[in-house]
Amino acid sequence: MTKEKKKKSATREWVDALVFAVIAASLIRWLLLEPFTIPTGSMEKSLLVGDFLFVSKMHYGTRIPKTPLQVPLTHQKIWGTDLKSYSDAIELPYFRLPGFTSIKRNDVVVFNYPAEYEYPVDLKTNYIKRAVAVPGDILEIKKGQVYINGELGDNPEKMQFTYDVLTDKNLSIEFFEDYGIDRDSFYPFSNGVGYMVSATDEMVENLKKSPAIKNVTKRLEREDMGESKIFPDGAYFGWNRDNWGPMEIPGEGTTIQINEETMAKYAFTIEKYEGLDNMEVRDNKLFIDGQQVNSYTFKQNYYFMMGDNRHDSLDSRYWGFVPEDHVVGKAWFLWLSLDKHKSMFSKIRWNRFFNGID
Repeated sequence: MTKEKKKKSATREWVDALVFAVIAASLIRWLLLEPFTIPTGSMEKSLLVGDFLFVSKMHYGTRIPKTPLQVPLTHQKIWGTDLKSYSDAIELPYFRLPGFTSIKRNDVVVFNYPAEYEYPVDLKTNYIKRAVAVPGDILEIKKGQVYINGELGDNPEKMQFTYDVLTDKNLSIEFFEDYGIDRDSFYPFSNGVGYMVSATDEMVENLKKSPAIKNVTKRLEREDMGESKIFPDGAYFGWNRDNWGPMEIPGEGTTIQINEETMAKYAFTIEKYEGLDNMEVRDNKLFIDGQQVNSYTFKQNYYFMMGDNRHDSLDSRYWGFVPEDHVVGKAWFLWLSLDKHKSMFSKIRWNRFFNGID
């Protein structure tokens, strides 16, 4: 005689369903796709503030978590608190499963912000930028234009720069919106002679045709006017956001000779991201484990990331290369887009639903 199986209570069924959902969502988020929201205007107009997208882990290969002891579906904090969502008692070495492809030049990539040293690599804040240069490329920026290996680089279709727009009129929000310029992309000058505007080439050409506009000038930094905040040492090299390089992007197996110039360019990257326990630079000489070395071979690939909104993006020009072990995945497609300045159903940008990301 068989014993009748006891029926689960409604509470038990709800708990089982919730546990299954959390496990399934965690596996999908880790192995396949992770949702991401555009929080800032650094990729305008290619990606807009309020865009919701999926990041593919599959394209470049799923990264094995470095910090496996973590509350599911969290990042740095437990929701709504300042409590850490993880324990760093166990940290695994970097490993990535095989992917469909490698990072190609001009891919839009989500990665962990390298300079956030207070967190483990996989729990640093997620950033999204465009990979303008890959390992082995010699990158140079001249008057805001990217050059790769001495040739003109490809420009994103909706790349933006900042312009001085001179006018003697008080222009309305509606005026700028008619030209595709949202209310977060223009600021009046304090002296009332015009506006600072972030815009694409097409928008600028249309603005110039308006009888309300006197003059439009791109805000470019002077050549050889070094900025100390520019990576690796803008003051030393005379580089700024619009005039940078030339400099080779290092990759796994790239060997450099140690001298004053290479230490100024690469010492920071070697120290922070190459995983060396005992590395020191003294008098432009490199010491590893107490021994002076005359050359150094990089252990992993690096990428140079820039925002498409070139004058409103904190990117590799300011904080350096993105190491391969910081790469989260490829920005794949949009699934929702909301305009924070609108209300009700007008908030929804219907024309952006399920758009691919180029």
